[in-house]
Amino acid sequence: MATTSPQHLVDDIIHKGQEQQQQQQEFLSLLETIVLTIFLSIIIIMTVFGNLLVMVALCKDRYLRKKKTNYFIVSLAFADLLVALLVMPFAAIELTTGEWRYGEIFCLVRTSLDVLLTTASILHLCCIALDRYYAICCQPLVYRHKMTPVRVAVMLSGCWLIPIFISFLPIMQSWNAIGIEDIIEERRALAGGSNDTSCVFLVNRPYALICSTVAFYVPLALMVLAYQRIYVTAMTHVRQIETLQRAGSAPVTGTTPVVTVRSSTSSDPSEHYRLRTTTGSSSSDHGPIANSRMRIETKAAKTLAVIMGCFCLCWAPFFITNVVDPFIHYSVPWQLWTAWLWLGYINSGLNPFLYAFLNRAFRRAFLVILCCGDERYARQGSCSYGHAQRAYSAASGNGTSMALR
Repeated sequence: MATTSPQHLVDDIIHKGQEQQQQQQEFLSLLETIVLTIFLSIIIIMTVFGNLLVMVALCKDRYLRKKKTNYFIVSLAFADLLVALLVMPFAAIELTTGEWRYGEIFCLVRTSLDVLLTTASILHLCCIALDRYYAICCQPLVYRHKMTPVRVAVMLSGCWLIPIFISFLPIMQSWNAIGIEDIIEERRALAGGSNDTSCVFLVNRPYALICSTVAFYVPLALMVLAYQRIYVTAMTHVRQIETLQRAGSAPVTGTTPVVTVRSSTSSDPSEHYRLRTTTGSSSSDHGPIANSRMRIETKAAKTLAVIMGCFCLCWAPFFITNVVDPFIHYSVPWQLWTAWLWLGYINSGLNPFLYAFLNRAFRRAFLVILCCGDERYARQGSCSYGHAQRAYSAASGNGTSMALR
């Protein structure tokens, strides 16, 4: 009768334990891949849906087409839609499978599209900030002089043409790889593939500095300056309204205090209002209007903070890393690069919510589209306008006039 030595039993136990551990790791790896695939798919689908809805809304709604600012928003939506259709899917496949399956040439094309479309998206955000600055912080005639249809077309063309000079032109000519060819080949060898099975993109110091400056740091500086001025304007309006409330709470004899305020909640320069107190008026007449405007102005200032916060949160980590990495011998882990890159992609999905869904006219158009053209929502907009007109007439009769020039 054969007997098994204790050492053999120990070896069997160790071998079975290693097999179980390997199976468990494979299961966890498969589970992580499935969860990652679902997460990335949700991001892509939401980005496509949100930006496509913005574009359809502008095509179907005549009121939206009348506002010059909305052309920046729909062009931004088109850029973000292309990011979701032409860039994100290939990045998701490469991330979940761990390899590049489309050859070296398409690797360069995909990378060029990535730089082109994400830069175009950021430049559109900058143009929207400048448009709002001219609309809110300048006089109406200044806005009409600055934002002519020709100038809007030039700005939109610049948003699409400028990124070409930091994407297709240098990348297809391999200018980004000058001086670091050995490092790129070493990375391809570490990835375990050739030029056709691995898509490695590294940039030298000049390209990193120029690309990051054009694509992020200059637009960021312009956006900060524009939104800072808009924020100051909104806070000034709040203080003016508070002054109006205090003036209205005191008895008025003889003189007629007038406070004229520009609305900072809209980029349309025609949206002004004037609150006037006359002899015999009480604080109850204009108090609700002033309180409402003050809440709107405060909300507008908070919205600006949300817009800037989301933009910086999504793109600052990537572009800071993009500048630092060439100066620390390309030692940033690829996992960190991937996380920062997808955080930037998420910004393309947030833009419809930040720039369109917060706009009442866009929301009304979305309801009409999603409810299969139900005109009740379109009538709601006209009814609310009629209600505002009736409120205006009543307020004028009570001694408080709201004039929209």
